[in-house]
Amino acid sequence: MHSFEIKTKIKFGEGSLKALQEIQNKKILIITDPFMVESKAIDKILVNLKEGSYEVFSDIVPDPPIETVVSGIEVFKEVNPDVLIALGGGSAIDASKAIMDFSKKILKTNDIEFIAIPTTSGTGSEVTSFSVITDKQKGTKYPLVSDDLLPNVAILDPELVKTVPNFITADTGMDVLTHAIEAYVSTEANDFSDALAEKAIKLVFKYLSRAYKDGNDIEAREKMHNASCLAGMAFNQTSLGINHSIAHVLGGKFHVPHGRTNSILLPHVIEYNADIVGYTNTKYSMAANKYAQISMLLGLNTSNVRMGVKNLVNEIKKLQREMNMVTNLSQCKVNIYDLSSVENEIAILAINDGCTKTNPRVPTEKDIIDILNKIK
Repeated sequence: MHSFEIKTKIKFGEGSLKALQEIQNKKILIITDPFMVESKAIDKILVNLKEGSYEVFSDIVPDPPIETVVSGIEVFKEVNPDVLIALGGGSAIDASKAIMDFSKKILKTNDIEFIAIPTTSGTGSEVTSFSVITDKQKGTKYPLVSDDLLPNVAILDPELVKTVPNFITADTGMDVLTHAIEAYVSTEANDFSDALAEKAIKLVFKYLSRAYKDGNDIEAREKMHNASCLAGMAFNQTSLGINHSIAHVLGGKFHVPHGRTNSILLPHVIEYNADIVGYTNTKYSMAANKYAQISMLLGLNTSNVRMGVKNLVNEIKKLQREMNMVTNLSQCKVNIYDLSSVENEIAILAINDGCTKTNPRVPTEKDIIDILNKIK
């Protein structure tokens, strides 16, 4: 028996921030990053809240470390809020999840409303039960997984992403695509998750390049915001695969932005998972068939499964070129000698990553190293 549940209420479209006006007579803690305060983007939130009803904790940094979570817990205990609002990208929302979860256990309460407001179209963290926290001393990322981390409400207002720089739009958009594709070929995929993933994939290929080229294209911004959320709902049901397993390790060790790492890996992981050997073999893996289905969905040439997989990879590379994205780690200023010296460690950590369990092909250490060699 399987089950499909969506806990989070989703408010979306232009003007959806007005939903915050429904909060009355409650103590509010807003967790965000310094840029949201300095750029006054937070004012778009505050204008919808009753003056004096909120406190702001704005110490969140990219790849939030354990120390930041501890600081946030102390603030949470002081404020003892009725409502927690997470404002920002994946880092702010992930940190808020960890702060909230640990604080609730310390205060022994469950009566807290958690509202997530993403300001990038990428992680889908506003509808997932995952959080990633970094141990900077060990250079390791720790995923937290619990339905207790799911926000009660997600607010997707495209006004908040209009000013996101084009290179971040590209990185986060490719993260969305990776989420959707990995969810689609996951060993836990089902009809419900497939429907979400398929829609997210179609939206990315139609609107990501537009959002990259013109940040004020509000339709493209709204559609990419929705795609991110749809992909998040999909992989929250199915988990992901080795694209994310490897990206988690590389991000922890070399500090390459997560979406960029996923983008670099994606064509190679698709080819690995498809596992198409020789030209006479007509027995294709589940993953190969589903990649070909994506090509068909996009209107690409799918005269056979091999052609479908090849054209999906080519379409991804075309999208990367349109957004001037890097395609290997050297272009990210990763020292290749440093990478080679820890490739065995990376392979072991990637295999032990929780996302690997649902990858459609079971990888060996050599498989991971072969992929690493292709992205140097």
